[in-house]
Amino acid sequence: MTLTPGAQSVVLTGPNGAGKTNILEAISFLSAGRGLRGCKLSEVSRHGVEQSNWAVAARLETPDGTVNLGTGLEAVSDGDLTVKDKRVVRINGENGARPAAFGDILQVSWLTPQMDRLFIEAPSGRRRFLDRIVANFHGAHLREVNAYERVMRERNRILTDGMGDASWLDALEGRMAEHGVAVAAARLDAQARLAGAIEDSRSCFPRAILTVDGLLENGLSEGKPALAVEDDFRKILKDSRAQDSRRGRADAGPHKTDLLVTHRDKDMPAALCSTGEQKALLIGITLASARITESVFGAAPLLLLDEVVAHLDSERRLSLFDELATIGAQVWLTGTDRLLFDDLDGRARAYRVDNNSVIEE
Repeated sequence: MTLTPGAQSVVLTGPNGAGKTNILEAISFLSAGRGLRGCKLSEVSRHGVEQSNWAVAARLETPDGTVNLGTGLEAVSDGDLTVKDKRVVRINGENGARPAAFGDILQVSWLTPQMDRLFIEAPSGRRRFLDRIVANFHGAHLREVNAYERVMRERNRILTDGMGDASWLDALEGRMAEHGVAVAAARLDAQARLAGAIEDSRSCFPRAILTVDGLLENGLSEGKPALAVEDDFRKILKDSRAQDSRRGRADAGPHKTDLLVTHRDKDMPAALCSTGEQKALLIGITLASARITESVFGAAPLLLLDEVVAHLDSERRLSLFDELATIGAQVWLTGTDRLLFDDLDGRARAYRVDNNSVIEE
């Protein structure tokens, strides 16, 4: 399947289950990570097919010229052993790059129905949401997150197996502290930028107060030097080795950080707001993030909005369309009702997705 929308935004309509979200998910893989569902690459293949390669490619017009991106799943066999989940990344025809390299070229953000419960579910979802935002204007952030998690897993394994000596653990905990403080500092910078963008907004979406709550983030927020926060974290890790060995995990660190969101005008935690207000808060944060990305990166992010407009009243729906146009982002929107997108006529390309086909309207 090939779509050529040009620079305009895109509206995909059709019945539930027709494949609209599949198109957005394919585009989301042109960013670091596991896409908008956060699933393994093999789970993206068609259900019921034992082994199915897939790929997505895009030609982008950027401020620096035309760039060709591609990624997909490639099954690699080694004798009788088949290695699955082999992700291939291609930039301008060259293989071998890591997915994180996409972030140097394109920023992608998304909202999906699965995120509607973001404020009332476990902190891990809010943490991933925050880290994706941070990565849009701190290109190395996800690399730091991944590096921290790799070292943490190694420490967990050594403690569980009882195989490492003290000097080895000291070295690992030193690396955890370095990567962890870098992660925490980037999160706090993003929180400050978002607060400014939200304050300056004239949007009809509710304003959010954002607080990054975590051990290292709190230390930095209190004005401690980064090296002092690193030293404190190293001591905490060293003192908790016996406990972490029994539990098989580290209970302190940036992998436990939470993003706390408050509805400013109501002075109410987002988790206690109505479902509609929670969605509106999420949209407002995403729009603020897009404005920052445009100012920092020099180009607006690609926005994937899955079934976002269905539950908005007409005022907020029109405001959303106008704000997206002001930001200058290319937006891919989905919905079942074509009428909800009438205000985008002339500003977006419309496609009908149904019966395994995508037809421009």
